[in-house]
Order: sequence, then C-alpha cells, then structure tokens
Amino acid sequence: MAERPQPRILIVDDDVDICRNLSDILTDLGYQVDYAHDGRAGLELALKQPYEVAILDLRMPVMDGIELAGELRRKSAGTVSLLVTAWASPEMRDKAHAAGTWTILDKPVDLRALLGRVEEALDQPLVLVVDDDEDLCNNLWDLLRARGFRVSLAHGVRSAIELLGRASHQVVIIDLKMPDGDGYSVLEQVQRVNPQAGTIMITGRPAEDERIAGRVLAEGADALCFKPFNVQELIDKLEQLTRTPPHGVASS
Repeated sequence: MAERPQPRILIVDDDVDICRNLSDILTDLGYQVDYAHDGRAGLELALKQPYEVAILDLRMPVMDGIELAGELRRKSAGTVSLLVTAWASPEMRDKAHAAGTWTILDKPVDLRALLGRVEEALDQPLVLVVDDDEDLCNNLWDLLRARGFRVSLAHGVRSAIELLGRASHQVVIIDLKMPDGDGYSVLEQVQRVNPQAGTIMITGRPAEDERIAGRVLAEGADALCFKPFNVQELIDKLEQLTRTPPHGVASS
C-alpha cells in the first residue's frame, strides 16, 4: 500500500490538559495535530486548512460540539467529526448525527477505541462532489457518508480547483455545466494535479447522451451518470473506482 500523507487532526476541547495529552499521543503516532479550546476558535482553524478528522467535545463555551460539527459539514465537508461527551442521551445523539457527526464516544474516552475510530475514518475513501445544486450536494453527502465515504463539496469550478489543490481525492464527481464554467475544466485539473483519481461526470441532459458520452470518453473520464441517479449504480461505480485503477468509461 502506498504511504499515506501525514493526516491532519483537529482537537477542540475546553479542557487544556485533554488537548495537550491527546495532541502528544497523536503527534507521536505520526499525525499533524492542532487544537483549540472553544468551537469558534476550532472553526477558524478549519477554515484556514483542511483536517481529515476533528475530535470535538460536546460542552464548550461560545459554540458547542454539535454546533461546530454542523459548521464543519457546511464549510469543511470532507472533515470527519467525532464527538466525545459524558452526556450521551438518545436525543443528543440524534441531534449530533443530524448535524453531521460521524460517531460519538463516551467520556472518559477509551484511548484505544478513539484511535481505532480515527484510523477507520482515515481509511474511508475521499470523494469530491462538484455541482452548483446545493441540495443535490447535501443529499449526496448524506448518502455517501452513510456508505462509508468521506465527502468534500464544491459548488463551482473555482472552488473545486481550490479543493483539488488542498487534498488528494480518490474519486471526483463532476457536473458538466456550472455557472462559472464547465465540468471539463475541473476534469482537466484533476488529471493535472491528481491523475490517479477516478472521475465520474454527471449531467441532466440525457437527450444528448451519445454526443456527451463520446466527449466524456475522449476527455478521459471513467464514467458518465445521468440525473436523476440510479443510486445503486452510482455507489457501484464509486466502489469500483476506489478499489481499482481508473479505466475506460461507462454510462448509465
């Protein structure tokens, strides 16, 4: 297996000792670690640089862990949020998952369990969805997170190119038409900065399927899907592209 770049972990907890101790442990294990002592400060860090995983305390001043998880979902969608709390009621768990939290660990934290969940999150393939339809992006985020993918979101060509320069994605799903350009510009950037990534082009214009499929093939994409999606076929394509090297093109 190829060596993975050093992952970045964000810890947000108002307990200074917990932050320092956990940071020391994670750093010794080879992670890059930053920490903050309230939700607002944690969000500011996440807006400056990408984190693969965020470990969030529930009860904090200024912004609690659930609020922060929701902000990370909106503004740093590829970050996997782990919530730690001594107050894990069923209602709180439902609220936390609705906000975008992936998993919840009880305090005091079992370190072995926490490290296992961090590694599990890092093993999830990272997918970038590029589409100006925010509702579609949010629906795909829910769907793909439930299937074990990490998901970044971009709503235009410029934001997609920025994200492609900040993280290595296993698959990029690209809408063909966006307000600030077309999906082929994003595809070209993927091929330039991360040629090992699989690419799936998407369009809502099936009447032009033969012409579109021809160009998608010529441009080097791996698959073409039409809206509305056949969900299982989309998942199957993603799983194939994250298991095997990109090749050819398929349409559905």
